[in-house]
Amino acid sequence: MAWLDLSDQYDKIYRYCFFRLRDPDLAEDLTQETFLRFYRQISYEEEGKALAYLYTIARNLCLDAVRRARPAAPLRETDPAPDPFAGAEQRIALRQAIEKLPADWQELLLLRYANDLPVGQIAALTGLSRFAVHRRIRSALAALRTMLQKEDFA
Repeated sequence: MAWLDLSDQYDKIYRYCFFRLRDPDLAEDLTQETFLRFYRQISYEEEGKALAYLYTIARNLCLDAVRRARPAAPLRETDPAPDPFAGAEQRIALRQAIEKLPADWQELLLLRYANDLPVGQIAALTGLSRFAVHRRIRSALAALRTMLQKEDFA
């Protein structure tokens, strides 16, 4: 994977870490650590495998951080900056609905829609089949639709 291609992934890895941790400073630290660890194991040459390896490192670092933080205190919630545009209420409802989904569904939605990864790469990253990824994303979207309809936002 070329340097330029990897640099394009930095924001996506940060977004992934931030979504998992809800702590901007820790997400930044873990994003940097992800790339450091990746470069130490630079032998991954195929783009799909390299990208999956990058996300695997980020996932493992996030899981370790959550395990370390669990006994001390809950992860802090960061409120988004006020949005001057219309639709803020719907975005808040959507975020709250997503947070009610199982963690594995949240992760799949993040990878697919926030980070624009194709289903095949998500399958390689998670160890699920393409069919299972597609089915779980569809189930997650149906659950979101149901929750939002109850809130009259659909």
